[in-house]
Amino acid sequence: MLFALLPASPTLPLAYYTHQLSSYIVRFYGNFGLHWYGFAYVMAFVVGYLLYHWLAKRGYGELPPEKVLDFITLAAIFGVMLGGRLGWILFYGWDGVRAHPVTAFKLWEGGMASHGGIMGLVIFTWVYARWQRLSWPGVGDNLVVVAPIGLLFGRLANFVNGELWGRVVATLNPPPWAMRFPKELAGGELPPGLDAETAGRLVDGGYAHDPAALARLEQILPLRHPSQLYEAGLEGVVLFTILWIIRTRMRAPVGMLTGVFMVAYAVLRIVGEQFREPDIGIAFTWGLTRGQFLSLFLILIGGAFIAYSLVTRRYQLPGMRPRRTDSPGAATTKPAQA
Repeated sequence: MLFALLPASPTLPLAYYTHQLSSYIVRFYGNFGLHWYGFAYVMAFVVGYLLYHWLAKRGYGELPPEKVLDFITLAAIFGVMLGGRLGWILFYGWDGVRAHPVTAFKLWEGGMASHGGIMGLVIFTWVYARWQRLSWPGVGDNLVVVAPIGLLFGRLANFVNGELWGRVVATLNPPPWAMRFPKELAGGELPPGLDAETAGRLVDGGYAHDPAALARLEQILPLRHPSQLYEAGLEGVVLFTILWIIRTRMRAPVGMLTGVFMVAYAVLRIVGEQFREPDIGIAFTWGLTRGQFLSLFLILIGGAFIAYSLVTRRYQLPGMRPRRTDSPGAATTKPAQA
């Protein structure tokens, strides 16, 4: 069972879950195998494509259905992968990459920044829209609707990998879903009485079938928030639900969805980071973590998109091409075949 019941005594946290999921789907030899992290990206690509194609077939957005596969493929490569990796290098891993440049290419070890991926998609969508002679926000509005699916799978992969864990919970009456994450022993200061060899074995999952080792972990590891799951719910489920409802049930001017995505993601990210352990070696800015600080810029950019949509007032309904209107009662669309 993933979540344990509350302990009988609020000061004696017994039977809480200790993370012991493998990052491998299949492990062939040594560190070579199929990773859940890579599988998460594949699933995000597949589901994102299906949802975008569904929207395009029903006339949402300016991108024809037959071009969706090429667009999503290029967006995944040049927007998410390249942008996410460059964002991680610039925002979080610069010192490590500068000391060991080959680290920049070790994608299987993780190291993707959501803010970098979002900005990568913004830039790629602008280039693609100009190439195809389409409206930049007209293409992006559908993309941001399906983007939370990628965020959802990414955060779930973070949880499976046992990385990006949450802050320590209150020692008095911890919530029943609090967990221990053995990977926090890697690269940090070891607790008294624990040598490096034993710590390495525990981090690598050597405790999974060793009751004594598991008991040792329960003694030395603090209970933490599973912040990966919090962020999966906020940035994935909640954000997708908001954008899907606006896209399919409301009448919003072109560009509005892109702005709402950026603002809503930033707010939800700031909230989620309240429960996430700050990155080691990354200084706070104005009392904010690096993720929270970067989110402030997304709010500004998103606000600009929202302002643009309200000024241009180009509306679109399914099966119709967007058209500008200067009055609420004026005609807002024209047939797509016109």
